[in-house]
Amino acid sequence: MFNALKVKDDCVSFIRNFFEENGKGCNAVIGISGGKDSSVVAALCVEALGKERVIGVLMPSGKQEDIDCSYKLVNHLGIKHYEINVKSTIDALKKSIGEELELSVQSTTNIPPRIRMTTLYAVAQCVNGRVANTCNLSEDYVGYATRYGDGAGDFGPISKLTVREVKEIGRLLGLPDELVDKTPIDGLCGKTDEDNLGFTYAVLDRYIRTGKIDDKETKERIDKLNRINSFKVKYMPVFEPNKEDI
Repeated sequence: MFNALKVKDDCVSFIRNFFEENGKGCNAVIGISGGKDSSVVAALCVEALGKERVIGVLMPSGKQEDIDCSYKLVNHLGIKHYEINVKSTIDALKKSIGEELELSVQSTTNIPPRIRMTTLYAVAQCVNGRVANTCNLSEDYVGYATRYGDGAGDFGPISKLTVREVKEIGRLLGLPDELVDKTPIDGLCGKTDEDNLGFTYAVLDRYIRTGKIDDKETKERIDKLNRINSFKVKYMPVFEPNKEDI
């Protein structure tokens, strides 16, 4: 049985300890998408540090249809926030690369989250901040994140929590239902997460926590995604010379 209150309190302690050891007096900087993950991370940071030390960064690429959800979150929490439109930067980079070689689908898809992470770190270094990672366990388990994009950060409050668990904590924190239950869209190609994955988070979460799954093909797909994407949540392999040789 998931103890949302205990996990929430432990996570708040984790955040406080992180800042005590890795940036005493620093601010938490969070990319605000208006979805459950960034909303829950922001709310956890507010409880841990106080709203004066939490800064939200809204990063639309041109016109963002659901940006009102992002504003609803920062206004609900009462945190300082900045809106930085990243469209011109994304377009400029694509144009420059496109002058030299043909952009692949993967490159085109992953440039925006990497530009957004660059933006978050630029802001963080202007405001004495540490960047919060907002990925959850369900996404990380199947590699549904961009390496050095939304998969980056200085600390990860919900990295070991499934979608279902994140939602429970969001409700416990008193976040608006509209944000907690918002259908997750990748923000890259306009499809929902579950459309892209080919299975629901409910099925994935059950499999992660219990090992139980009803459909053999879905199990095989999840296992494959976990296997080929596990490198995304690991530190890069590095060469270790023999001690006697150095």
